Amino acid sequence: MTNWYAVGVGFVVMTVIGVVGLAIPGLGQLTAGLVGGFVAGYVAAGGAGRGAWHGLLAGSLGGIVVAAVFGVAVGVLGAIGLGPFGPLLGGGVFFVAVFVALVMGLESALAGALGGWIAEE
Repeated sequence: MTNWYAVGVGFVVMTVIGVVGLAIPGLGQLTAGLVGGFVAGYVAAGGAGRGAWHGLLAGSLGGIVVAAVFGVAVGVLGAIGLGPFGPLLGGGVFFVAVFVALVMGLESALAGALGGWIAEE
């Protein structure tokens, strides 16, 4: 059964580190995904498989939010004439957003597996 508290905690940690990562160079979204996935897996406990599942859910949720913000930002900037971001990406804003969500989900799942494994010990 999914522990939604663990997923929520991982998502909040991922969001906070992601926002801070925008201001501090080098921290970035990858670190946010790793730490958030680890926390989700650790809070869920129960082994590597359970940790990976909860890390995947937290990372995917975070990835969907980042992808939505990215899509809206590209659309707004293009609409007000501040840059040809849509054509620059080859019209593939959706595919870039899906790729971001997948990467964040996968890295969070790996970190969640580690967190769940450590919590089991």
